[in-house]
Amino acid sequence: MFLDEIGEMPLDLQVKLLRVLQEREIERVGGRTTIKIDTRIIAATNRNLEKDVEDGRFRSDLYYRLNIFPITLPPLRERKEDIELLATHFIKKFSHKTGKRIDSLGIRVLQELKEYPWPGNIRELEHFIERSVLLTSGTMIKEIHLPSLKSGALAKVISEEIKLQTIDENEKAHIFQILKYCKGKISGHGAAAEILGVPPSTLNSKIKRLGITREHLV
Repeated sequence: MFLDEIGEMPLDLQVKLLRVLQEREIERVGGRTTIKIDTRIIAATNRNLEKDVEDGRFRSDLYYRLNIFPITLPPLRERKEDIELLATHFIKKFSHKTGKRIDSLGIRVLQELKEYPWPGNIRELEHFIERSVLLTSGTMIKEIHLPSLKSGALAKVISEEIKLQTIDENEKAHIFQILKYCKGKISGHGAAAEILGVPPSTLNSKIKRLGITREHLV
């Protein structure tokens, strides 16, 4: 049984689902007896269920029941190489549905699709391809009308992909990683200073300035 958007399930229904998973039985609406079942559950969500558990929006016992073999699928903006394949699939789908003979994307359109951050993920791509198929008169989609995200919305999308850091923060993270690799050894053959290509005295100064302590390396 596939349960889509499991993160949107109300708490009272979560209790009932948990009972089904534990007891492996259900009661029909209007029925008087229980029915034994042997069902494998596949659940999907775009929410962060771990955070929802912490915030009390999702039951922890149900979460651990469902989270036996998790599969994480990155958002579309993190796998731009899939855009052309998906767009081609949707073109075929909606061309067949509308009776049109559209079989390709213009090079400029494909580039625009790859540059767009896709906050709505694959469903958003599907909707834009469907609209483009309806508006196209030839055999190629030569134009697509993507929304221009405002700076605030664009910054939100970007912040989900990368953690913005200052130069000092980047340097601290890099030095910390090397020190962990070298088990805190700063000078000598194969030590952090040699790997980083700086004198040990310079590295010591950077460690002190950036606030890296021995406790961080444990």
